Amino acid sequence: MAKEAPNPIDRLMEEASQALLETEYFAVVKLSRRALERARKADDFERMARILLPLQEARRQIRQTACDAGPGALITARPRPQSLKPGLYLAQPPMIALEARDVREAADARSVPIMLLCREPMTRAGKWPIAAVTTGGLVDTITLRVQVDPPPGTIPTHDQPGAGPTRDNSTSVPDVRWFTSTSEALGDAAIARVKADMPASWRVDELMLYLDAIPDHEKLHQRLAEACRDAAREGPAPEPRRRALAENPYSF
Repeated sequence: MAKEAPNPIDRLMEEASQALLETEYFAVVKLSRRALERARKADDFERMARILLPLQEARRQIRQTACDAGPGALITARPRPQSLKPGLYLAQPPMIALEARDVREAADARSVPIMLLCREPMTRAGKWPIAAVTTGGLVDTITLRVQVDPPPGTIPTHDQPGAGPTRDNSTSVPDVRWFTSTSEALGDAAIARVKADMPASWRVDELMLYLDAIPDHEKLHQRLAEACRDAAREGPAPEPRRRALAENPYSF
């Protein structure tokens, strides 16, 4: 009797497991993401939940290495990929979230552990909007935002001549504590967008999209795994997720 051919997703995860043992964390992420996408196309939600475990662990190790390296750079334009070093990066105006995403992807491609956040101009209320964008084209890209307190000592400059695009006096990279708490707040805001009464497979798709935009967030991995387990019991929704007009990226 002929042996059943091994599942190609399992082969990818065997490679990922070996890479995890060898502490090749960027390879784990690359392989796990590929396996996750293939499993979703196959509606294999049970496998998706298992794949998220090594993916979360690899990203945790990458994030920790970036945090251990400390403040990296304040960037207002895309740096040359070869200039990227491990550490914490804050993108700020005139740079936008879509450009910041490109920087993160360039670091990933070069296996450079960074933690990157993108802020927008200070509001009149003295808050920093923190933004991240999902994958997609001009029309279907979603911007995720949360407003947080800026680092201590940040002074508004809204009413000063030549205030500049940031509308404050920020000139340095915040510390690790600010980065981790802000990243947590951004991911929590993304989770809050997912409606609990959605079909489970729709929640899977939403959370996959948000995790791709905010890959440092632990709970996004966990909520996605929970949604996958729910979808494995429930089965895929009869129709694909369709966004309402109110969810159009131009309406944020």
